[in-house]
Amino acid sequence: MTDQNTAAAPVAAESVDFLNGFFRRGEVWLGIGLLIIMTTLVLPIPPFAVDIGLAISITFSVLILMTVLFISKPLDFSAFPTVLLMATLIRLALNLGTTRLVLTHGNDGTDAAGHVVQAFASLVMGNDFIIGVIVFAILTIVNFVVITKGSGRIAEVAARFTLDAMPGKQMAIDADLSSGLINEDEARKRRKTLEDESQFFGSMDGAAKFVRGDAVAGLVITFVNAIGGITIGTFRHSMPVLQAADTYVRLTVGDGLVTQIPALLVSVAAGLLVSKTNAALSTDKALFSQLGGYPGALIMSSAVLFVFALTPGMPFIPFALMGGLTGFVAYLSGKAATAREDEENAADDSKSKPAAVTEEPISRSLSIDMIRLELGYALLSLINSEAGQRLTDQIKGLRKQLAGSMGFVMPAVRIQDNLQLPPNTYLIRIKEIEAGRGELRPSMLLVMDPKGAPIALPGENTTEPTFGLPAMWVDTTYREEALFKGYTVVDPPTVITTHLTELIKDNMSDLLSYAETQKLLDELGKEQQKLIADVIPSQIALSGLQRVLQNLLAERISVRDLPTILEGISEATGVTRNLSAISEHVRSRLSRQISDANTNDMGYIPLITLSPEWEQSFTESIVGEGDVKQLAMPPSRLQQFITTVRQTYDRHAMAGEAPVLLTSPAIRPYVRSVIERFRATTTVLSQNEIHPKARIKTMGQI
Repeated sequence: MTDQNTAAAPVAAESVDFLNGFFRRGEVWLGIGLLIIMTTLVLPIPPFAVDIGLAISITFSVLILMTVLFISKPLDFSAFPTVLLMATLIRLALNLGTTRLVLTHGNDGTDAAGHVVQAFASLVMGNDFIIGVIVFAILTIVNFVVITKGSGRIAEVAARFTLDAMPGKQMAIDADLSSGLINEDEARKRRKTLEDESQFFGSMDGAAKFVRGDAVAGLVITFVNAIGGITIGTFRHSMPVLQAADTYVRLTVGDGLVTQIPALLVSVAAGLLVSKTNAALSTDKALFSQLGGYPGALIMSSAVLFVFALTPGMPFIPFALMGGLTGFVAYLSGKAATAREDEENAADDSKSKPAAVTEEPISRSLSIDMIRLELGYALLSLINSEAGQRLTDQIKGLRKQLAGSMGFVMPAVRIQDNLQLPPNTYLIRIKEIEAGRGELRPSMLLVMDPKGAPIALPGENTTEPTFGLPAMWVDTTYREEALFKGYTVVDPPTVITTHLTELIKDNMSDLLSYAETQKLLDELGKEQQKLIADVIPSQIALSGLQRVLQNLLAERISVRDLPTILEGISEATGVTRNLSAISEHVRSRLSRQISDANTNDMGYIPLITLSPEWEQSFTESIVGEGDVKQLAMPPSRLQQFITTVRQTYDRHAMAGEAPVLLTSPAIRPYVRSVIERFRATTTVLSQNEIHPKARIKTMGQI
């Protein structure tokens, strides 16, 4: 018996915990409430339950109206469409419940449908049910014709304008993000607000139909109840027609009033919600600050009221009282306006006075911009016009392109004016150091001939700033003619973006910081976290990984396949700790990627091989042991190599080819270190970096 009790105790405790957690969940109570509402649509309910339900309905409607009054923005009550549906369901369920009670027990007296219905009927109608019918009709007309129709129209127009404005707002967010005015988190927050706003006003457009349908349903139900009640009372209970009309119409109108008043409150709340602007003010502050903010208007209103009070036949006291009250409010408003003007004047005076020179924190002097674009004053129109939109969009596209092709997250570009520059000059700085500059004509187009021939158009001869090619600035009216002649035509924003692209690709290794390297690791998926934990920091430090990635980016090799790079580092560190040797091994692991990147349009890799004599010469010139090897080739021999390489590549460039220089793995880093001094764009590969399935074609030999 003891064992059974001991075993049953945990089961009982688990059951209690389950029930406690079950009933603490809000969705459970909401589901139970919906089930109760749906049940009342089918099953009869007693009068006391109807009284409780009507009290809940009135409370719910008042709470909705008060909430709408106190919120500042429509999105603060984004659940309003759902709340509106819930309130409508509650009223319809109560309408059916009271209808069933009125038609079933209406002959028993005016309390057949509960005391709430009886109280509303007695309060509004008194002893004459015709008065109740008129009051009910007026309330229904006000709700149906005035409030619901107006709020529905406002919701429809707001939804349409919000959806039409979405593309422009999205472009504004993207422009601020690409220009560095906001960060990713702020942009994500703004996009979420924009999405919520469009969904809310779209939902409100449909929810307005609930309000309108609720008013129509209340009118139809009341009419049907009155006709049905008189018919039942006359023919089934043998009541006189007037007595039946008095009894059943009294109950029906009382029922209609007790449901129509909450419907009116909810309709007013819907109208207030959709008519709110984006001003961060609650309804009372918006009304009082704007209606009472103009003393002249209040004084004129007071004068008109006093004229009414002195008009013969008009009651003096009401109009004189309101005129005096309006005049008093005008006096207070005038004093407040004068005080505000004095404060503003004092603030302007304080601003006009030279402010005390405060010493800037030293930390402000230490911070640097990773990438900065400076514009002369004549180029500021590129930022404040449609061209500026194009420029920021292109910079954003450049960030996406580099992330997708190189695995490198480009820092935000800061754009600012520089009055010390010539008017038409722009300057690009990388880590505060000038990396490139050029001249633009903001209202003209840059035209280049791909074949290098002179341009047969009127314009201003110039040099393309990115690649140093001959070009010409022409008027925009010659765009079609230039395109027809096969020229390359670019606008000023594209000139800047192209120059910026090449400079960033040349400086990616410098822009990849320690923090950015850590961010690349953090953004890898969960399945790669075990690999990261095994490699860093036990096999290589994060700074070592940064150096390897910088070596790859310096030769424009994508680091997007970071798992393969980590696997290559793991293999190499078992043999050496030299970062150059590790980088070379990683390059061999990326052979498929490197081969694909250097494959031309014909489907093969054009190669120029290094002759055995030069291979031997470089091998013999490498001195040092272990990790401190370096190239020690005689200057005359080195100059001979440079001359030979330049002549060979110039000859192939005349034929429109850009072949890859192929060397042995041991000397590749040293050959590259020489060639990058005079031909930085020439790719130098080793045999290990040519994938076995890649097609190759030898174009010559050095």
